[in-house]
Formats: sequence, structure tokens, C-alpha cells
Amino acid sequence: MLKYNILLTIVFSLNLSTTFSQSKKVLADKIIAVVGNKIIMKSDLESAIQEMISQGVEPPADANCLLLEQRMISKALVLQAEKDSINVSEEEVEADIDNQIRFYIRQLGSKEEVERTARRTIYQIKEDFRESFRDRKLSSLMKNKIVDGIKITPNEAKAYFETIPKDSLPFYETQLEIGQIVIYPKASRDAEEYCIEQLSDYKRQIESGNKDFATLASIFTDDPGSKASGGRYEINRNQKDLDNVWLSKSFTLKEGQVSNPFKSKFGYHIIQLVSRAGDDAVVRHILKIPPITQYEIKDAMSKMDTVRSKLITGIIDFGVAVSRYSDDEGSKFTAGMLQSRNGGTSLSIDELDKDLVMMLNELKVGEYSKPVEFVDERGKKGVRIVYLKTKTEPHRENLKDDYNKIAQRALEVKKENTLERWFNEKIKTYYIMIDDEYKNCESLKKWVKNVK
Repeated sequence: MLKYNILLTIVFSLNLSTTFSQSKKVLADKIIAVVGNKIIMKSDLESAIQEMISQGVEPPADANCLLLEQRMISKALVLQAEKDSINVSEEEVEADIDNQIRFYIRQLGSKEEVERTARRTIYQIKEDFRESFRDRKLSSLMKNKIVDGIKITPNEAKAYFETIPKDSLPFYETQLEIGQIVIYPKASRDAEEYCIEQLSDYKRQIESGNKDFATLASIFTDDPGSKASGGRYEINRNQKDLDNVWLSKSFTLKEGQVSNPFKSKFGYHIIQLVSRAGDDAVVRHILKIPPITQYEIKDAMSKMDTVRSKLITGIIDFGVAVSRYSDDEGSKFTAGMLQSRNGGTSLSIDELDKDLVMMLNELKVGEYSKPVEFVDERGKKGVRIVYLKTKTEPHRENLKDDYNKIAQRALEVKKENTLERWFNEKIKTYYIMIDDEYKNCESLKKWVKNVK
């Protein structure tokens, strides 16, 4: 089951495989397995393997067997979900499909390139995806239902840890838990008005035909993410990762129209709608960030000194201070704690910016740094206080320092075992058919013995 989950992750990350491989003619196709009333075609496996290879992923020797098992497990989960009246709305499926399409547009550069590569329109790709995305959602919900409520006790975590050979225990470099409170000083009204004047001038030049929007954006925008593309973005009305004001403004324009200057949380903008098809649009924008002077920085430093004093004297705790004073959206809703790449709060040194590393050299666990000026990844000036909550030295994994990691792994194993038992019971209740070509697969033995 664990091996299945690893392969499942790879396959789901390549779930355009069937669509993108339809242009490759399959010489012979046939039904190779049936679970209940759900069929699995040989082309399903061939397409997935072709796509794995094209993405530089070397399929394991028994890839066909593992993929077929994965497909059969998914079909069994869908069957049970339907039996248990677990529903997935069309809106949920549509949202998942839209997110996947946007991912591939970002990967390949444009909607047109996605269509060219798939040799299908976006509409056709969405229709190809619909059933598989619905099934994937249903199987995920059913799996969650099976393992819902499963917990791990300290004794179970300890017992799991003791089964791991000592020479197989992972070695951890220094791990830290770090929080921060950030204030972004507000620019002066004069600086804001100057940005508005600049953008108004760009708008006049574009509308008079003297300048091209893309050219001006590539020279003057303060957005590093779109400077090289002339301010160009492909967007969808339902995207959650964009500023709401900016997104809303984009869909009020007519094609070719340039907006008046407006303010978002990032600064001031003008937007031009290049093209639109339903909820999808191509836009260009120019961002101007009002400059922050040392006067505003000094004022923010003074405010942060007051916050730090309250923290040190215990008048306020760190989580409350974050909620009350911090402007950092990335950590405001995690009680100020920075998140690692895997979503936890334990960070390695290489996940920190160099300025943060320098600050930590002077901090002991439980201490708060003095306010420090910094520039974030968007080039925005701010002032921050850093809190060093915990720090571990380089070490071999052990229960004292790494209990949470160990308990999480033990929990996953317990869930896997629960799923395994569930399948062993449920397989007996399904109609099963497996093609002779696959009956010798080791991973399918438990299915084969229930073949009708």
C-alpha cells in the first residue's frame, strides 16, 4: 500500500497524461480490469507510463502492476463512495479542473501552447478531465472517511520508533522555529500622488498610440514577476492567489481598454485587458510602489520598540502581538510562525534569507530581536521583530527532539494499515475481473484470488 501511495503521487502530478497522449495512436486497446461496474483500459496504463518517461521520471520495473493496482483501488473507493452517498458537486470538480488547467498554462507559458501540446481545445481538455477528477475527488473523500478519527498515542509512537533500525534513523541539521512581526510603513501622500501621476502619464501615452503598454511595463513596472513579459498575466476570475481588487478591476475592462490608476495591497496599478474568454483573461499591468523614506522607517521602528517592550515584560504574548500589529499576511494567521517548504514550522538554515540568519546569530531561544529594517521578496521595505521559539542542534532522530515527526509517520502507518484491512474485506464484495496478462502481478494477488 505504501508503494502504491508513492506511485499515486507521481501519477496524480502528471494527470494530463491521458489527454496529452491522445495524439499518440494506441495500436490496440482493451479492458484489462473491472471493479464492480468500473472498467480500466490498457491505454490508461500506457498513457501514464509514457507521460512519466516524458517528464524524466523512470518508471519502476513493475510500473504496470502498480498502476493497475492504483486504478483498481481508486475504482473501489469510488464505488463505496457512491454506495455511501458521498457527493461531489459540479462546482468542486470544475474548480479542480480550472486549477489544473492554470497549472499547465503556467508550465507551458500560454493557453494556446497547452492546446497545441494536447492537440485539443481547453474545453475538450476539461471534458476529458471531468470523470477522472470527479472519481479522484470521490476516492479521496472515501479514503478520508475510512481513516477519519484515527489517532496515535505516545506509546504507539514509541513502539513505531523502536521498530526502525538505528542505522536507518534520519540525521537532522539544525532545526529552528521562528516567528516574526512585520510592519510595512505607509508611504507619504506625496509619494502616492507621484505614483498616480506616473501611471496616468503612461495611460495617456498608451491611449494616444505613442507608446506600447508592454514596452512601458518592461521598463517602468515595479513588479519583478512580470517585467520580462511586459506586464503580462493569464488569469481566471476565480483565482484565490490574486489580490481581489486587482482581479476585480481586470474583469471590468473591455478588450484593449486601459484602467485608471487604482490601489491594491501591493501599490498602484494600471491594467490593460488584452483578451477575455468567459472567466479566463489575458491582461497587462504596470505596478508602481510608492517609495518609503527613512522618516516612515523611523516611525515604524519606534512602534516596534514599543511592541518589543511589551513582549519582553510579558504584557502581551507573541501570538496576540502578531494578530494586533503584524502586516505580514504570510504569517499573520499562523501566530507569526514561519512555515517550512513541507508546511510545518521546523525550518532548516537553508530555508532562511541571509539577513534572517544574521539576526538569529545574536538570539537565544525565547528571545526577541530588536526591530530591524528589511526588504521582502517583492522589494517592499518593512520593519520586523524576530522571535526564536526553538532551536535543535544537529542530531540523529530521537523521541525527545523529534516526537512530532515520529508520531506523524506512525499515524500514517496506522492509517495505511487501516486502509489495508478495509480493502481486504471489501475486495470480497466486488465483482473483479483481471486480464490474464496481469494475474501474475505480486501486488494484485489479493485481487486475483477474488476474481469472479
